[in-house]
Amino acid sequence: MRERSGAEDAPATLERLAVSALRHWGKVAREIRLVKMRENAVFRVVDSCGDAFALRVHHEGNHSDEALRSELQWMAALHEAGLEVPTIEPTSDGQLFVTAHTDGLSSSRQVDLIRWIDGRQLGTSEGGLAGDPSDIGQTYRTIGNIAGRLHNQASTWSPPPGFERHRWDLEGLVGEQPLWGRFWDLAALTQTERDLLIRARDQLRHELRALAGRPDLHRHYSLIHADFVPENLLVSVGGEVRLIDFDDAGFGWHMFELSTALYFIQDEPAYEHAKASLISGYREHRALPDELLETLPVFMAARAFTYLGWVHTRPGSKEGQAISPHLVRLACRQAERLLC
Repeated sequence: MRERSGAEDAPATLERLAVSALRHWGKVAREIRLVKMRENAVFRVVDSCGDAFALRVHHEGNHSDEALRSELQWMAALHEAGLEVPTIEPTSDGQLFVTAHTDGLSSSRQVDLIRWIDGRQLGTSEGGLAGDPSDIGQTYRTIGNIAGRLHNQASTWSPPPGFERHRWDLEGLVGEQPLWGRFWDLAALTQTERDLLIRARDQLRHELRALAGRPDLHRHYSLIHADFVPENLLVSVGGEVRLIDFDDAGFGWHMFELSTALYFIQDEPAYEHAKASLISGYREHRALPDELLETLPVFMAARAFTYLGWVHTRPGSKEGQAISPHLVRLACRQAERLLC
């Protein structure tokens, strides 16, 4: 959920790079359209054969080559295990991605290609769920199924040598330098809000430290997708749900995953039904003890704080400025619940 800006990221420059990079796949673009400009620039490409792909141009410094390769390796392993995740399209010489350059850029950018998946977004982080409300139960049961199967694969899979992904652990969430920034330093906070968040941060550190020290919870920590938000869940005409965008994937608690799936639908009328369906769907594939489920407020608070960190580290982001009041409201509500 990160956003960058700058003269180098002009859509025309990145489109020129995308078109030229396709030669590594032996493809020529018949159609190309920018569909997303946030963490990466994502283009929908239709090649000369009529096949559609999502081509990602990664922002400079977002991930190391090792980290990006690891993301794609895990996606390929999940696909091999039968999960409905995007299919990686290797280059003509079998590489998972390339580094490419074009005029107007000061450095090369990582580029990868993924088979296009049709479907509508389940909703948006700021706007809530879209579609027929009567389908919420079945949709979230399916999302729970996906999460349970994904965690099963991650808990038994042995990553290849050199595998590198970040960690959504105590330090990554509420350390002195969290992965997504020092959320308590967000300029938009009032002093009262800042004091509340600092107290909740300290409590969260205590809670996560206690969880990390419990050996019985180790089986509930593995690679996770870490971004089960409505934008990343595509629903087909037939009601099938597909999970996309593994950019935030890393090592973390399974409850952090489930919290992310619930976080932006808290104000939906069908929230309790969606939550129960998600848990029920998850348990169809993987154990989720009631004792662990009781930690949901802990991980909802952890999720809340990461989004404030995202806004804090992107002061020039128009999107961040627009959604900031909503994120602050949700985070303060989670902080109060944690401190009760």
